[in-house]
Amino acid sequence: MVIRRGVRSVLITLALYLVSGAAVSYFMFHAQHGSRGLDARDTLKDSLREMETELATLATERKLWESRLALVRDEAVDRDVLEERARDSLGRVHKNDVILIGR
Repeated sequence: MVIRRGVRSVLITLALYLVSGAAVSYFMFHAQHGSRGLDARDTLKDSLREMETELATLATERKLWESRLALVRDEAVDRDVLEERARDSLGRVHKNDVILIGR
């Protein structure tokens, strides 16, 4: 009878360790690989970095366009820009212009 109680207590202790180990393993796995885990966080950080780079590029492009638009505003029209736009829209070329065809 004493041996059975000793075996039973060892088996119960072993079962508790196995169940708690399985539960911890389950939560650790999903903390790493789950939809809100560490891998997902790294993926989100990479996409955030790409978006910040794209935002910086777009902000630079916007400043460029704002400076070009400032030259064509009604208050102060730059004659060179106006002439360039008119020739471009009408398809006209001045006789002294050099035309470079881009690739």
